[in-house]
Amino acid sequence: MSREFLVATFRDEQSLLAGVRTVRARGFRIYDVYAPYPVHGLDEAMGLRRSRLPVVALLGGMAGLASAVALQVYTAVYDWPLNVGGKPENSTLAFVPITFELTVLFAGLTIVAAFLLRSRLFPGARALQFQAGATDDLFAVALRRRDDAFDPSEAWRLLEESGACLIRYVRQRAVV
Repeated sequence: MSREFLVATFRDEQSLLAGVRTVRARGFRIYDVYAPYPVHGLDEAMGLRRSRLPVVALLGGMAGLASAVALQVYTAVYDWPLNVGGKPENSTLAFVPITFELTVLFAGLTIVAAFLLRSRLFPGARALQFQAGATDDLFAVALRRRDDAFDPSEAWRLLEESGACLIRYVRQRAVV
C-alpha cells in the first residue's frame, strides 16, 4: 500500500502562506507544512486546532499531586508514624515540597509521552522526507491524496499561481 503526496516548495514565507491559504480555501486538505523557522500565522492558515497538551499536563499534574499526597500520608501516618518535635503525623506543610516536585515531574513526563505518541516518534519510526533541504532553507507544503475527489491538476495550478518554485509527486510506501 502506498501513499501519494503532492509536494510544493517555496522560497519565502509570504509565498508559502499565500499557497497554504489558497489551497485550503479551495477545499484541499494539507498534510503538513515544513519550514526552517516558525512562521507567524501558519497554524491559522492551515486550520489547525489549538493544542490539547495543556489538558494532558493538567491531568498528569493532578495524578502527580494525588500520588504524592497518598504516598506521604501513607508513609507518615500509617506505615511509619514518628513523633518528631511534637508535630502532628499528618503535617500538611511538610508535604508541600514533595507534592510540588511530583506534580511538576508527572506533568512533564505526561507531556513528553503524549507528544511522542501523538507525533509517532517512537523508537524505530521512519521519518517522511519529502524534499531534501525542506527545513534547512526551503519551505514545503505537502498535500495528501486520499480519495478520487482530489484533483491534482487544480492543486498544481493553485500552487504555481501562489509562487511555488518546485512541484512534484511523491509516492511513499506505508510502513506498518
